[in-house]
Amino acid sequence: MANLEHLEALRAQLAALRGLRAEVAAYREADDDHLLAASRVLAEIERAVAGHRALVAGEIARRSTPAFGYEGLAQRAGHRTTEELLRAHTGASARDARTSVRAGSALHDAAGLPDARTGELVAPTAPWMRPVADAVASGAFGAEHVEAVRRGLGEPCDGVTSEALGAAAQVLCEEAGSATAVDPDRLHRRARQLRDELDEAGIADRERHRIAQRSLRIIPQADGMTRLSWLLDPESAAYVVDLYTRATSPKRGGPRFVDPAQRAAADAIELDPRTPQQLASDVFLDLLRAGSEVDARQLLGTGGAAVQLIATREQLGRPAGHGWIAGQADPVSRETVERHICADGHQHIAVDPSGNPLDVGRTQRLHTRKQRTALAIRDGGCRFGDCARGVGMVEAHHIDHWQRDRGGTSVERGILLCRYHHLRIHNEGWEIRRRGDEFVLIPPPRIDPARAPLPMPTKSPVQRDLARQRVATRSSGIPAPARIRSAHRTRGPLMVDRQVGA
Repeated sequence: MANLEHLEALRAQLAALRGLRAEVAAYREADDDHLLAASRVLAEIERAVAGHRALVAGEIARRSTPAFGYEGLAQRAGHRTTEELLRAHTGASARDARTSVRAGSALHDAAGLPDARTGELVAPTAPWMRPVADAVASGAFGAEHVEAVRRGLGEPCDGVTSEALGAAAQVLCEEAGSATAVDPDRLHRRARQLRDELDEAGIADRERHRIAQRSLRIIPQADGMTRLSWLLDPESAAYVVDLYTRATSPKRGGPRFVDPAQRAAADAIELDPRTPQQLASDVFLDLLRAGSEVDARQLLGTGGAAVQLIATREQLGRPAGHGWIAGQADPVSRETVERHICADGHQHIAVDPSGNPLDVGRTQRLHTRKQRTALAIRDGGCRFGDCARGVGMVEAHHIDHWQRDRGGTSVERGILLCRYHHLRIHNEGWEIRRRGDEFVLIPPPRIDPARAPLPMPTKSPVQRDLARQRVATRSSGIPAPARIRSAHRTRGPLMVDRQVGA
């Protein structure tokens, strides 16, 4: 009876939704506030529906396990797998069916289920996912959110207990609950960060696993074109992304305030009639054709591909230490950082406790190369809200405006913004203020009459490492030297390295 009531309740919800006008005119008449509110409500409905869909898919998968043989639910319906059944029965895409099954199976594993053959109740096999199951029950998470947490946190191993993963899952759910909305991609990145913090010793193994997954496939198409599918590990991707960014960033909203010697090259790229994708294709083809004999400055403006690896001195002194590749979300092992240091050298720069080593006052308008490196490691990209623009697509902004406030050019009073948000700051009356080591964004009165400060969190994973070190240092009472080691590879054996601060 309970199952019948549940089904009837779902049908009633469907009838209510179908009773609304699904027409352009229904929303064309809405004002901006109501339109955004409708978007949020629909997103909540989608998450709630996706949660129920995952639970149903998980139960179908349980009833279709190999233990049932041909008597399984999917098999009796003439389908080899649960995913095939869902595609045929519901019209779901292959991707959505896979996501629902994986998420639903994870939710069922968190709850514990009767054995498929004996019916005996067994303990949950993934108890650390219990907070995620609660988030689904409340409608906060959908199937993609469950899958993001499952893939990001992984499973227990030596040194990472089920209880530790459960605590991490609880943190993820609490953080998501305090946000207006959280998308699965950001949730997955955050879950990976927490796993790396819990399982520092496993960073090298995960790095090796990513390297083993690299591949390049050539796919001829029926229309005579050829598609390349290139899967890169983070270290390899850093080289390719650097070349791609420098070849196309002026056409994709890249930095405007560049060194005068590079301004002409940036203007030429911006005025080039080719699309960014066409330009990138031609540049990479020219690089392949010319190989080592090409003058990279003619193609990219500033030489060969560059990869910057950053690690704190403390991390390099630990057997399970790690570092970061600038612009990449995942840490790399200490061995990878040391390999680059061995090949390319390194340099140290001591910083003050706030991480502000450089100040050129008003002797020049633009931030120096070393200052931009310091800002990149401190900020990790554009710090305006949730903007995801990385360090290759940002400009250094003077918090104290150069003309209006007679501001100086320093790391302490500088911040990285993408071109779009940089223009908004200058043109719409937004302000940035520094409060201790934190930055806040003050909206203009037309956006928020109260002008309530908005946080501007760093996007840099290095800062998370340094923050944890500071907490550990305060607990132990031992002063921590503020020092970062940075290895920056350039073309050939020359190694240019920089030392910048927290």
